[in-house]
Amino acid sequence: MILPIYTYGQPVLRKVAQDIDKDYPELETLIENMWETLADSEGIGLAAPQIGRDIRLVVIDLDVLKDDFPEYDGFRKVFINAHIEDYDDAETDTSEEGCLSLPGIHEKVVRPTRIHVKYMDENFVEHDEWVEGYLARVMQHEFDHLEGKMFIDRLSPLRKQLIKSKLRALLQGRFRCAYKVKMPHVR
Repeated sequence: MILPIYTYGQPVLRKVAQDIDKDYPELETLIENMWETLADSEGIGLAAPQIGRDIRLVVIDLDVLKDDFPEYDGFRKVFINAHIEDYDDAETDTSEEGCLSLPGIHEKVVRPTRIHVKYMDENFVEHDEWVEGYLARVMQHEFDHLEGKMFIDRLSPLRKQLIKSKLRALLQGRFRCAYKVKMPHVR
């Protein structure tokens, strides 16, 4: 089932998500729904807070980028209870990011190119690894959602000021996107 994506201003996007265990209700169905929602929205990553759940669950599909990044051919992964343990700040990269919860907003974000992560896969097998390159960027973007953060929080004060009217437009529903959304109730 395709779920609506929560847009900027929804309180759940600013909450720190909680770890879950194997007994989380209907987890398998939720993961299937997240994959379907991600495909429908043509994104590459989706965190549970973006569908209104304050749990540490992320799906990432880099297979859609295999033409530009052949190393990601077949890359579709579930990340449960994901945490970034450390950032290797020796090298950073600046690239444009967008977000399904911020339709129409794209900004350059500086991020470390290498991170140390711990997570469980969909079978609750633990992983502890260093990740680098484009995957590290995508993981940082998605795992930020689990900490109640969005990529706009990583912009300079000047850039934040320059996109203020775009953010206001999002809050007021003045935007277009090709997928189902759930907007905040703004007075």
